[in-house]
Amino acid sequence: MAVILERKRRREKKSAHKKKKEKKGQEPKKKKRERLELLRETRERDSRERETRDYILLLQSVSLHHPRARFLSLSLSLFKKKMVAAAAATVVAPMAGAALINEALIAYGYVATWIGLSSGVILFNKYILSFFGFPFPISLTMIHMCFCSALAFLIIRVFKLVQSNDLDRQTYVQKIVPVGALFALSLWLSNTAYVYLSVAFIQMLKALMPASVYTVGCLMGIEQFTYARLVNMLVITLGVCIASYGELNFHLLGVLIQLASVCAEAFRLGLVQIILNSEKLKMNSITTLYYVSPACFVFLLIPFTFLEVPKYLDENTEVNTSQPHILFLNACTAFALNMAVYLLIGKTSALTMNVAGVVKDWLLIFISSALFDAPITKLQLFGYGISFVAVCYYNYSKYKDREKAMSMPKMDAKSEDGRSSSAEREMNSKA
Repeated sequence: MAVILERKRRREKKSAHKKKKEKKGQEPKKKKRERLELLRETRERDSRERETRDYILLLQSVSLHHPRARFLSLSLSLFKKKMVAAAAATVVAPMAGAALINEALIAYGYVATWIGLSSGVILFNKYILSFFGFPFPISLTMIHMCFCSALAFLIIRVFKLVQSNDLDRQTYVQKIVPVGALFALSLWLSNTAYVYLSVAFIQMLKALMPASVYTVGCLMGIEQFTYARLVNMLVITLGVCIASYGELNFHLLGVLIQLASVCAEAFRLGLVQIILNSEKLKMNSITTLYYVSPACFVFLLIPFTFLEVPKYLDENTEVNTSQPHILFLNACTAFALNMAVYLLIGKTSALTMNVAGVVKDWLLIFISSALFDAPITKLQLFGYGISFVAVCYYNYSKYKDREKAMSMPKMDAKSEDGRSSSAEREMNSKA
């Protein structure tokens, strides 16, 4: 009986071994390759560890018999520490490197998205106002404000994707309404300038924004006057003047409108700094749309009633109403730009936005010149190059000032960094 059971057990064992061998032969090639690669890496790691242990044992044996045993013991302890650090680095470094690469790719993706959408909105507005057959900048701005208000309401109140500030009526009237009025004026004048000037020349005139913001900041007491900064602003202004002198299609009314837009935007940024520092309001691009866009829409009704309604009623005015989807797509692009600003600010810094803004300006100058057949002279490029260098120096000096502020006591550093970062982010988030 025992012999029969033993034979049966051997047959079962042999059958199980045969099935295991057949199953192993059916293993997919990819999985088999991965298993072999893992086995090879394990063997290499074991070999390195074995060599390390042998070397440590060798040092220990030498240190016991060598006259300079203390020195060798110290060398052994240092060697052990280095080996432990190297072993940790072999595990942690690839993971940290991969995380940094992924984070950098995401940040650069946001930057590229913001540059593309910001440039797209500007070129799209120029096309609608000058070539599409809809020369109504106030109406176009009102469409943007209405559309952005509706989507911001859905994001904040309905889907609750972004947390909002609960502002009372007094705070809204005293703080948000003046910002909305200046924002409406800035957008109205900026879009109107596209009717008279080329996109490239407008971008050159926008280089005056740092000088305007600094001047208004000194008047409001939120910027400190220095002669070095004054020289920097004068160099920016000189470069813009040279670029204006070289403009072939110079239009005085368009230049005055664009300069007025820059001044209105500078006052708006100064007011935003004061509000953010006094009320400690946490505002991003989405909550700003939610609170400011309705006020902008109401203020834009005033110039719309007196300037553009008579044009609509005039029978001689040609208005392209056959393609409303173009205006809808333009409004969607404007809202997408604000979403890109919201994401970009969360992933990068104000300095990154400044650099991205400079890259965007150069791209716009050459792309718009090619698309809309707007000639650019060498004198213009020379003048804008001077302004470009001066603006880069301004951004660098602001960055250094922020570094100094961070080295100060915590409260001072926080307030200084909040003032500078909010201004620069607002400056670069405007399309």
